[in-house]
Amino acid sequence: MAHEADRREDESGGAPAGAGSEVLPAARPLWRQRDFGVFWTAQTLSVLGDSFALIALPLLVLEATGSLACMGLLTAVGGAASVVAAVFAGAVVDRVDRRRLLIACDLVRLGLYGVIPLVWLFGPQIWLLYAVLPLCEAVGMLFAVGYVTVVRALVGTARLTEANGRLNATAATAGVLGPLGAGLVAAWSGPAAAVGVNAASFGVSALCLLLVRLGPRTADERTGARTGLWRDLRVGVAFLRGHPVLRSLTALLFVFSFLTLGLNDLVIYHLKHDLGHDDGTVGTVMAAGALGTVTGALLVARIRRRLGFGATWTGAVAVCGLAFAGLGWARDVPVVAALSAAFLACVGIAGTCSMSLRQEVTPEHLLGRVTSAFWTLQYAAAPIGAAVLTWAAEERGTAPVALAAGASCVLLAGAAQFTPIRASGRPAGR
Repeated sequence: MAHEADRREDESGGAPAGAGSEVLPAARPLWRQRDFGVFWTAQTLSVLGDSFALIALPLLVLEATGSLACMGLLTAVGGAASVVAAVFAGAVVDRVDRRRLLIACDLVRLGLYGVIPLVWLFGPQIWLLYAVLPLCEAVGMLFAVGYVTVVRALVGTARLTEANGRLNATAATAGVLGPLGAGLVAAWSGPAAAVGVNAASFGVSALCLLLVRLGPRTADERTGARTGLWRDLRVGVAFLRGHPVLRSLTALLFVFSFLTLGLNDLVIYHLKHDLGHDDGTVGTVMAAGALGTVTGALLVARIRRRLGFGATWTGAVAVCGLAFAGLGWARDVPVVAALSAAFLACVGIAGTCSMSLRQEVTPEHLLGRVTSAFWTLQYAAAPIGAAVLTWAAEERGTAPVALAAGASCVLLAGAAQFTPIRASGRPAGR
C-alpha cells in the first residue's frame, strides 16, 4: 500500500481527503484489529442473507407465476425503494449512531423476511413479496450507506482498498455459499424455506454488531446535523459535480445500472425456462458465478496498484459487457456459470475501486451524504431498466436482449476513455 497516498492525491486533483480521515493506526494487520474483525463477520453474514434472498425471491415468483416479467417487476419495485431510501440515507447516517443504525437495520430485516415463510405455509401470496421486498431494500440501503462510513472509521483511509477488498472477498464467499444453499434448500423444502434462512442470518449479524466498538464523532463530523434532508442531498450532489472523476463515474454508472440490474432475473429465467434446469442447478450456477466475485475482490488492490484506477475500472466494465453479451447465447450450464463468474468478478473490481475512491477523497463529515447522493443518482433509472430488460427478454428472447445490453456496456467502457477517469490514479511513469 506504499503508493496509496500518491494515488489519492492524483485522484482528488491534489486535494486532501479530509481532516481526521486517518483514524486508526495503519501498521496493525487488519486481521489483528478486533473491531474490524467482528464487523467483517457481521457484514459477511448480512451478505449471506442477501444472497439467499437473491435466489429465493425470484424462485418464489417464478414458481407461482412462471413469468419473467413478474420477476423483473419485483426487482424493479425493490430497486425503486432503494433509490427513494438513498435520497435520505446519507442524511440519516450522518445524524445518528451508526452502530445502532446497522443493528436496527438487521433486526428489521429479520422480522420482515421472517414473515414470508410463515405466510407461505398457508399458500403463495405474491402480494406479500411486493410489500416486504421494498421495505427490506429501503432498510438495506440505510445499512449499506452506514456500512461505507463505518469502514473508514475502523481502518483509516490508507487501507481502504485493502479493507474493502477483504470485506468483498469474504462477502463473496458468503455469496457462493448463499446461492448454493438457497438452491439446495429450495429444491428440498421450497423457496420459502430459503427465505427463512435469510431472515435468521440477519439476526446473527445483529448480535455480532453489538460487539463492535466505534469511537465518538468529533464536532466537525456532525456538522451536517443542523441542515435539512434535501439540502443534505444537494450537498452530496454538489461534491460529486465538483470532482471530475466522481462526476464522470456517476454518469456512466447511471447507464450501467440501467442495463444490468435485471441480469440476475435473466440468468435464472434462462436456466429454468430456456434450458429446463431445476432450482438446485440455479443455485449451483449462481454460486459458481459468485466465485468470480471472490476472485475479483482478492485481486482488486493488486490490479489497481499496477494499472491505476482508470485502467482498472474501464477494463472491468468492458469485460462485464462481453460476459453479459454471451450469457443469453450460452446453452451449456458450465458456460453460463463461467460467464456469470466473469461478469461478477469485474463488477466487484469496478465497484470496489469506485467505492474506495469515493471514501478516499470525501471528507468524513460528508461521506454519508456523498455516498447517498452517488447511489441515488447511480440507481435512479435502474428499476426501470430491470423492468424493461426482463419484459424485452420474455417477448424477444434472452439471447438478443443480453447481446444488446452487453454491447452497450462495452460502449460505456469506451466512453470512459474520453473522461477524466482515463488518467485517474495512473501509476508513475505511465
